[in-house]
Amino acid sequence: MRRNLAETVMGAVVLVVAGAFLYFFFTTAQVKSQGGYQVSVTFSKVGGILAGSDVRISGINVGTVSDVHLDPKTFLAIVTMSLKPDVKLPQDSIATIASSGLIGGNYVRIKPGRTQTYLASGGMLEKSEDFKTLEDQVGEIIFLATGGGGNESK
Repeated sequence: MRRNLAETVMGAVVLVVAGAFLYFFFTTAQVKSQGGYQVSVTFSKVGGILAGSDVRISGINVGTVSDVHLDPKTFLAIVTMSLKPDVKLPQDSIATIASSGLIGGNYVRIKPGRTQTYLASGGMLEKSEDFKTLEDQVGEIIFLATGGGGNESK
């Protein structure tokens, strides 16, 4: 009888602690679907961007990637983003794919434009910069370090 009571009390304690963790998780994590508006952009390389990846302006999360798919006509990747309703994105903004570090994930970085006309829901960003892999960046550094690779004969 004493053993069953101890097991019951321990089981109740475990359930209370698990409930506290779940409450903490749902109140601090951004798992709620946020309202907002949809904006799309095309890339030739997405560099591992998936649905659920962050969309940031100046390092601040302003939305999430809601869909990534291939355009069957142009064979470009179309990234659809859901932005917070209070973020008004100028039409001449530029989207690029950035990395959070060596072991961090990739996210969509938006450089806001300067026009006073803003994208409406369902709009398409006209400008994008493709993802540069580590190999691409090392290749550019080597190219610059070797003098641009030109055929300079003396």
